[in-house]
Amino acid sequence: MRASILALPLLATLMMTACNSETATPTTPAAKPKTAASVATIDEHSYAEPTKVAIKDLTLDLKLDFDTKTLSGTATYQLDWKDAAATALVLDSRDLTIAKVEGTDAKGAWSPLKFALAAADPILGSKLTIETPQRNPEVRVTYSTSPDASGLQWLEPSMTEGKQLPFMFSQSQQIHARSWVPLQDTPSVRYTYSAHLTSRPDVMVLMSADNDPNAIRDGDYTFKMPQKIPSYLMAIAAGDLAFKRISDRSGVWSEPAMLDKAVAEFEDTEKMIATAESLYGPYRWDRYDMLVLPPSFPYGGMENPRLTFLTPTVIVGDKTLVSLIAHELAHSWSGNLVTFSSAKDAWLNEGFTSYVENRIIEVLYGEEQADMENVIERNELKKEFAEIDPKLQALATKPGVLKDPDENSSATVYTKGAWFLQFLEERFGRDKFDPFLKEYFNHFAFQSINSAQFAKYAQQNLLMKYPNIVSQAEFDAWLYDPGIPATAPQTQARRFGVVDSARLAWLGTGQLPPDAITKTWTTQEWVHFIESLPETLTLDQLTQLDGAYAFTGTMNGEIAQRWYPLAVRNGYTQANDAIAAFLKRIGRRKLIMPTYNALVQTEAGLALAKQVFAEAKPGYHPITTGSVQKAIDEAKPAPSAPAAPAAPAAPQAPEAPAAPAK
Repeated sequence: MRASILALPLLATLMMTACNSETATPTTPAAKPKTAASVATIDEHSYAEPTKVAIKDLTLDLKLDFDTKTLSGTATYQLDWKDAAATALVLDSRDLTIAKVEGTDAKGAWSPLKFALAAADPILGSKLTIETPQRNPEVRVTYSTSPDASGLQWLEPSMTEGKQLPFMFSQSQQIHARSWVPLQDTPSVRYTYSAHLTSRPDVMVLMSADNDPNAIRDGDYTFKMPQKIPSYLMAIAAGDLAFKRISDRSGVWSEPAMLDKAVAEFEDTEKMIATAESLYGPYRWDRYDMLVLPPSFPYGGMENPRLTFLTPTVIVGDKTLVSLIAHELAHSWSGNLVTFSSAKDAWLNEGFTSYVENRIIEVLYGEEQADMENVIERNELKKEFAEIDPKLQALATKPGVLKDPDENSSATVYTKGAWFLQFLEERFGRDKFDPFLKEYFNHFAFQSINSAQFAKYAQQNLLMKYPNIVSQAEFDAWLYDPGIPATAPQTQARRFGVVDSARLAWLGTGQLPPDAITKTWTTQEWVHFIESLPETLTLDQLTQLDGAYAFTGTMNGEIAQRWYPLAVRNGYTQANDAIAAFLKRIGRRKLIMPTYNALVQTEAGLALAKQVFAEAKPGYHPITTGSVQKAIDEAKPAPSAPAAPAAPAAPQAPEAPAAPAK
């Protein structure tokens, strides 16, 4: 057990001083050991047939058109024919217009090929089948994207920081690459790629490839990615972008107005790279640059190799969100280097990355910081596991359970996955587990694997190498069973003891803790305070909290995403204007969906959600739009209660810092 040992502040002795710790949700160990062979390896979210033929290299030649909001041109594939009987290339597509398909013969001459585009599945898109009776070494598809491509967002100048130039960016994970390139859109296929892009000359175009920090804007750009990647890591962005150096191998791209603030916030990036290398081996992607996107970006970050995409909501001026950088950087080993072969095994990406992120944070910012973040995430896991289907709580998800790969349980793939690795670390000790993990990354470098392959590797190189430490039944319970095994190690965060004491004292007496205590609270402590409040509070209680801490109207997304649902549930309508402004300004799903989900529970809230969404939708990414629309469409609101007496308007005050987020 890793525990913080910071002494409690003197005034905290006036309160209860019990330490906070998360409690595991116990499960019964697996009755029968599972075998590696019991886990399926087929990617049910792709039409591709990579065991017959696989793309080994992709060449793009595309025109980027802001007026039509489309990409158009050609995708050329070098193919590796694996099955001597195969005579077709099957690709994934979504809302693409296919103009023609050609293939080369043995002499390199191009000739037309027959193709068929099947009816669209609402999740998987359309199967593109290309007849290749000659098993062509190269195939070329001429196509164009839809203005509504699920993996692209086109922003008007008014939606950007600078307000002068339009902006476009991609989000290919999980299966959205197929909406802007016809591909074998499965992480089980890795390929190299090159691209030639033309655009209006006043925007800078970047890709998840060898971006030149000294590139000039001229409307004509060339890129090359020499390392093999899966399709979900292919990315593109274009807009009013400038570059500033952090180190010889790292820097920041952003709109000019954001650049200096971003560089200051992310100045520890090189230290993070060096820390990760010391633990898990060399960084193998040459450069690690970051691109700060507009606030409509639907995620905290996306680990596109060589060019991590980031939300601007992490730039708060005090580095309190730099664990997000640690997370996306950690993907350079867990995810980008060793990749899950299908969404059923997403924990191999996110669980490993969350574990590595926490190790980086511990080295650079202290064990106490790492412990608080663990406790917050595990408390959130308990809430999610109380509601979701137990089938989604297994790390190795069974075939057919995950209908839409965008709907994986974050508590499972991020937090339970990292918790499993911490269990192994504590049982075996870091002197054994760290070398094991480093060699795991080396052994499977630039490969896509499934949970069965990991289980077999761990059995041979950890369980059998160091016998009688972890049994096969204990290992299997983590991997295949729902819930959290009773063997889970517990993490304590002593600083949360002060927070819990302050909360209980306030609930009992109505007296808020002295400023001498709360003025030293970090974001983790504020997050824990709000998350631990009762579901039901009176308007007087909410008004008192808001008057003291100015939660309403904060620009801090991590505070807002926890405070606003509490306000909505308790009829604190004084926050409605600030809620509407927040939902219109931010497109990051993690930050806004809790508030939308709370709003749709009542008739009045649903009406507000619809009104806000109608205004915010043009600035949302299609992924965010889909999530909000689903919440509204599936709403079953209860009749709204009579309006409670209005409390005094909440004052505005300096905001609390923001909490680490992914």
